[in-house]
Amino acid sequence: MNCRFDSLPLDALFVDLGFSPPSNSYLKKEQLNELEAYYPLRLYVSDRTFLVQIDEHKSAHEIFSEEYAYFSSYSNTWLKHAEAYVAMVVDRFQIDPSWQVVELASNDGYLLQYFKERKVPVLGIDPSQSVATIAAEKGIETRVEFFGFELADNLVAEGKVADLLIGNNVLAHVPDLNDFVSGMKRLLSEHGIITMEFPHLMRLVESVEFDTIYHEHFSYFSFYTVVQIFAVHGLHIFDVEEITTHGGSLRIYAQHANGRQPTRSRVQELLDNERSAGMQTMEYYQGFQRKVDQIKLSLLKFLIQQKEAGHKVAAYGAAAKGNTLLNFCGVRQDFISFVVDASDYKQGHFLPGSHIPIVDESKILSERPDYIIILPWNLKDEIVEQLSYVRDWGAQFVVPIPELKCF
Repeated sequence: MNCRFDSLPLDALFVDLGFSPPSNSYLKKEQLNELEAYYPLRLYVSDRTFLVQIDEHKSAHEIFSEEYAYFSSYSNTWLKHAEAYVAMVVDRFQIDPSWQVVELASNDGYLLQYFKERKVPVLGIDPSQSVATIAAEKGIETRVEFFGFELADNLVAEGKVADLLIGNNVLAHVPDLNDFVSGMKRLLSEHGIITMEFPHLMRLVESVEFDTIYHEHFSYFSFYTVVQIFAVHGLHIFDVEEITTHGGSLRIYAQHANGRQPTRSRVQELLDNERSAGMQTMEYYQGFQRKVDQIKLSLLKFLIQQKEAGHKVAAYGAAAKGNTLLNFCGVRQDFISFVVDASDYKQGHFLPGSHIPIVDESKILSERPDYIIILPWNLKDEIVEQLSYVRDWGAQFVVPIPELKCF
């Protein structure tokens, strides 16, 4: 296997989570007795670029198909985040209807709808027909294609360039990093601005967020590595923010190398912080497996204790991160009775691997579980508020990462 950035050999193991099915491959009832494909879930780290990556066993074209089941608009927290971002960026860069906004991995139009409300022209690009259909219902034009240099070149030929080019939680999903970033360079207007958000590798390591590892995440980034990738393709990162989404993410701001936006001090400060933490040494990436294994042991110990005590355990959120956790720990329906999810697209299906049924929230009221494990812990506050009524019968919430807590 070679590094996705410099194409040189890669063999240093970062973490091995065994074998699991793709985290968003939810099953219908008639599929439960069929053969289910499992793939290795191992990450490697480059001692040159410090890019952490998975080997591509299941292609992006298979994962982001018309059956792709992640819809951004089902999370109120994420919608508020998107709306706040639009208000901020419009104010900061004085965006008006003369701008062209393009979003890569635009999903169901969760973000572009807020630009559309301000009469700013928008274009979404997403490879999944399932989410693009929902975006179209909101009046958001969406190209159902994978983004790369070829599509960018075609759009430019059609007279489309991006004054603001957005990519939230897409960089990790890209198998060909160099093609993707060179495509952004091609599509960006002369004085255009790129903003991207992606989980920060530092937060993943320090908070042991191994459940954010799954097959559709091909790469995991430090700020240092992203700066290098962008620079190779003639793009300069002039600002960066550390934000709380997805357990700790970065929002970067980039422009052409000769752009007119001044570089803020936060860029060098974050590079210095990563260097001080040791992120540009291989020692930083050692010992992660031991911490991951400890979380597995703690969760299994808790579930066994509840089983022996006759307590009922349910889960909330049929999220990809939850599937990574459950499959790595070998948890099935014998430990967790059901998982509740707000998405009617997922309800009536079963989690991949564990085959735990996905149901609507009414099941909590009828079954009155003693414990509810919050699988998408990044939305913990929203979920606890939504399910506050479970306190009436003494139920407790459980978050297993970075250490198991009941509250």
